[in-house]
Amino acid sequence: MELRAHAPERNPASDAARVKAEAKELGFDLCGIAHAHPLESARLDRWFDQGWDAPGIAYVRERRAERLDPSRVLAGARSVIALAASYAPELPEPAPRGDLLVARYAQGRDYHNVVLKPARKLAAWLRAELDARVYCEVDAGAVLEKAWAQEAGIGWIGKNGCLIHERLGSWLLLGALVTDADLVPDHPHPDRCGECSACIPACPTGAIPEPRYVDANRCLAYHTIEHRGPIPPELARAAGGRVFGCDACQDACPWNRRAPPGNLVQLRARPEQRTLDLEILLRLTPEEARRRYEGTPLLRAGRDGLVRSALALAPRPLSPEVRALAERLVDDPAPGVRAEARRALSH
Repeated sequence: MELRAHAPERNPASDAARVKAEAKELGFDLCGIAHAHPLESARLDRWFDQGWDAPGIAYVRERRAERLDPSRVLAGARSVIALAASYAPELPEPAPRGDLLVARYAQGRDYHNVVLKPARKLAAWLRAELDARVYCEVDAGAVLEKAWAQEAGIGWIGKNGCLIHERLGSWLLLGALVTDADLVPDHPHPDRCGECSACIPACPTGAIPEPRYVDANRCLAYHTIEHRGPIPPELARAAGGRVFGCDACQDACPWNRRAPPGNLVQLRARPEQRTLDLEILLRLTPEEARRRYEGTPLLRAGRDGLVRSALALAPRPLSPEVRALAERLVDDPAPGVRAEARRALSH
């Protein structure tokens, strides 16, 4: 009679502890586990119903069902592992020296690569050590990372829509692993915003219509990164020189005042990326943009997006030097650049 080897009995509590230890070893600041189940749809559907999504992020609506149900991205899903890496700046920060401001998450290497690499290593570890199937993503898949992070106990969704941790604040980059491994879940994190709503009036464009909802149509992060057309003039006037993303709501959050600096060296700010020079941006060619910003989040907007945003945010009236550069861009191949150059010259 042939004897067949049996897989060892798994211990969900022990396996969960091992997963967290491995995540810490790989450099993640936070790791929590949630039981995989369909999420309540009301919050996401309200965002859609109010029209607070925007044409440039239609992919969110297109994969609604998968975002709400992890079993649609991995059949037999039993656990969701939430991961977070801090990019908090060292305090006090040096005063900005350039004309245009860059959001803190974009001042270092591209976090998609920095965070995705260890997330994939954790997925490989799960496959090898727990014989598990895994779906792994970092801000590019059909998973509601913030909702799962709160379910997994590593923070709560604040009134500005960001995930907040009591010690690390909201300077967090998130990833998620959906797996069929049976792991003991953590308790969901309670809301700790209380009566504070400092983030809502801090938004320069009024993009937080009510707590925990962001209207992408008014959000500077959307318009300077995802959007490809002209930036609405009233938003550009309120932007305060924010050429790529916006930290205003996070700057106002009390939980960020004492956050320790992030540990991942690749996410630390590079002096030349904290701010950008207006005239240098207006001279950018596609080749120069790739040379300067390869491997950074700034290439998400690309040369065309950066030049378009720089034109939209350039102080009015234009200086003679900026006017001369804008005149060279009125026939630019990029429609958004052409439109903003002509608008800038009309004032």
